Amino acid sequence: MAKKRGNALEEHEKRKLTKQNLSKLGGIFRFILPYKLNFFLGMLFLIFSSLTLLTFPYVAGKLIDTASGKTWLVDDINGIAFILLGILLVQSIFSFFRVWLFAKVSERSMRDIRISLYSKLVQLPMTFFDKRRTGELISRITADVSMLQDTFSTTLAELLRQIITLVAGVIFLMMTTPKLTLFMLATFPVLVIIAMVFGKFIRKLSKETQDELAAANVIVEETLQSIMTVKSFAGEEYESNRYRKGLNKVVVVALKAAGFRGAFISFIIFALFGGIVAVMWYGATLVASGDMSVGDLVSFVLYTTFIGGSIAGLGDIYGQLQKAIGSSERVLEILGEAPEVSTADFQKVPMEGKVSFRGVRFSYPTRPEMEVLKSIDFEIPAGEKVALAGQSGAGKSTIIQLLLKFYPIDKGQILIDGKSIDTWNLKQLRSNIGIVPQEVLLFGGSIKENIAYAKPDASEEEIIEAAKKANAWQFISKFPEGMETKVGERGIKLSGGQRQRVAIARAILKDPAILILDEATSSLDAESEALVQEALDELMKNRTTIIIAHRLSTIRKVDRIYVLKEGEIVEEGTHEQLALQEDGFYANLVRLQFAE
Repeated sequence: MAKKRGNALEEHEKRKLTKQNLSKLGGIFRFILPYKLNFFLGMLFLIFSSLTLLTFPYVAGKLIDTASGKTWLVDDINGIAFILLGILLVQSIFSFFRVWLFAKVSERSMRDIRISLYSKLVQLPMTFFDKRRTGELISRITADVSMLQDTFSTTLAELLRQIITLVAGVIFLMMTTPKLTLFMLATFPVLVIIAMVFGKFIRKLSKETQDELAAANVIVEETLQSIMTVKSFAGEEYESNRYRKGLNKVVVVALKAAGFRGAFISFIIFALFGGIVAVMWYGATLVASGDMSVGDLVSFVLYTTFIGGSIAGLGDIYGQLQKAIGSSERVLEILGEAPEVSTADFQKVPMEGKVSFRGVRFSYPTRPEMEVLKSIDFEIPAGEKVALAGQSGAGKSTIIQLLLKFYPIDKGQILIDGKSIDTWNLKQLRSNIGIVPQEVLLFGGSIKENIAYAKPDASEEEIIEAAKKANAWQFISKFPEGMETKVGERGIKLSGGQRQRVAIARAILKDPAILILDEATSSLDAESEALVQEALDELMKNRTTIIIAHRLSTIRKVDRIYVLKEGEIVEEGTHEQLALQEDGFYANLVRLQFAE
């Protein structure tokens, strides 16, 4: 549970703006480089937009002075009003191009990041996925990249705009009314110090709130994942009370944080407007003494408002940059992972399908202390049909995973056609191994797309022929949309037997040298099982077949059976040979299953 809470909190994690952390955000800039011209133009329009807007308070002051009888470049107040409208129009045009250019850069660069992330993810070894939750990885592509998109499209632009406004505004004020500027600046340190103190407390309480909310969300996740268990134990009321207690803790901490935020906001509002009142009072005294015109005072107040807004905006931008650094770290972490790459050359000779395991020992990287396979030795001649039998956890599925080179073995050798699998090109190796699993998960596209997944360049005729051999065409042809029928998420719109036949059609189209069947008929009704078994018999012809046996009645006709127990092969032979060994492990399994 603690791990889940940590992952839930990861999305809210912030980083300090150190030089090292900022360099990590800079690592994302390589995705901006292909669009550097648009990025540079966007920056120019941002500078023009900010500087244009900064002329507004000055001209507004001159409008007031002209109304008071003073002269300027334009003596008519109507003319000055049109100048103000012109400033706003020009600033709006600059802003439009700034937003458009930054949007082009951010959308395209974030697309490139998502493509790079996804491409890297599908190339990573199984050991990477064993250590991470699917939801966490999806969050990297969605939430983290979205945070970076906001940073490059809005946050960085706002940061530069606020800095320009702050620096240029202060410089202008110092050049025109230094006394009033120094008076105004003297009020800022007090506000900043108090804001930092309040901010520290608020961040701490916000983190506590997210911590408690993550704990409550874990309850929901656990309940929904185990809903059958909850219902079977009539635990609905218990789970509801458990969730209610978790949310009550969230409310207590959240209200405490809200109190601090309310006090902070009230203070900021009072302090800002109090500061404006103080500036106006001091400015009024300067106007009364003749040291300052009314128009200059208006300009000063407007500039002060701009500067105050910039300082307030920088605080929010600081928080956004902290989050962006956390997101960039998580994105760069995946991009920096070593992919599952085979350096072996593509074999020019076709794969025949002879499989050999010689003294293979293996432990999963996540559980190195537990040896799953212990000196496994067997040989399957090309074209032979064998079965792996044994209780759950004996190591049957692990043998298949090692044959597909999902994990590196600890000791021993795995050979195909007398050559180590390390000398086979990884893509070529897996392209020559077909799998029909017990639980088929189809992609959410059409039936045609799912069958053609094994051979994307297959013709319509090849796909239909594969469907016919798999006994799938008889139900596909009855659908109004035929091959273009959508199967729904994970193939939910098809029955179990239909999904199995689509999977068999996919394997037929692949035409692998080695076929792996994970008891593909175990969960089907009698009619579907007969159709699927007929299709499997067609598929197994003239190719090496390895059957993972859960029901022993389905493997009577194989050439050889290897019986596994606790990671070791304890027996081997045909069904008849093994069944006659009265004290044998396989014979005992047969008696238990047929007794049931």
